[in-house]
Amino acid sequence: MTDLVHSPASDTAAGKPSLRVRLRNRLPAPSTLIGSVILLFWVACAAFGHLFVPFDPYAEDFLAMLAPPDATHWFGTDALGRDILSRIVVGSRDILLVAPLATLAGVAAGSLIGLVFGYLGGWVDAIGARLLDALMAFPFIVLVTMTLVALGPSNLTVILVIGIAYAPLVARTVRTAVRQERERDYVSAARLAGESSIGIMLFEILPNIRETILVELITRLGYAFFSIATLSFLGLGIQPPSADWGLAIAEGYGFLTGGKWWIVVFNSGAIVSLVMAANLIAQGVDSSERN
Repeated sequence: MTDLVHSPASDTAAGKPSLRVRLRNRLPAPSTLIGSVILLFWVACAAFGHLFVPFDPYAEDFLAMLAPPDATHWFGTDALGRDILSRIVVGSRDILLVAPLATLAGVAAGSLIGLVFGYLGGWVDAIGARLLDALMAFPFIVLVTMTLVALGPSNLTVILVIGIAYAPLVARTVRTAVRQERERDYVSAARLAGESSIGIMLFEILPNIRETILVELITRLGYAFFSIATLSFLGLGIQPPSADWGLAIAEGYGFLTGGKWWIVVFNSGAIVSLVMAANLIAQGVDSSERN
């Protein structure tokens, strides 16, 4: 009798993935790695940036007002002579505090709403879906601006307003995922076992849609970075004396016509890098879950 020769190819043919495939599936996507590195860089700046910035970000120097980038001030100075590089590093602190908290608030509320509407179905889901559609019909920036004007700008108000604005968007996505999960066999088995609706939603369905919620969380985080910068630019978000990037763009916007580009360009680049990092991570997580 001829002996069969064992080979990796035979394992693959039999349905067992090769070691290379298993290792590749365990590694995060390149976009996730790139986005994580960028995000961790800004997190480090927010946490420890005040220890290594070259200048005091709040110190005014009227002899160096609007100085262009040079060997002393790598990113130039603003209208009060403050070092832009130092202000960008330290200014990451507020946006990296407010944006994640606002995102967590919106995703938590939206996930809970979508979980209840999607699982209960019937008239509860029908009415809930119409309410979500009505809320999403309002332009985001108009809704947020009106609320902030009424309540007054502050970090806490921005967190609450953005969280409320994101909740319907997250709820719609979670509701769709829950409607698919509630028809599966494990949910039917839990009902037959006498498990309560709350228990089924929290301990059966919720763990099975965690990837959907994670992608929503990271995606909304990218939107939150941009939204907070926009509100700060309009004077409705993070307030002075913060070195916030949106505030800096608003202060430097008027100098663009005079060729003083560095205030807007470098602060805008910081915002773009944060938004891009969140989008890269979300893209990588989404593609990994699909595979």
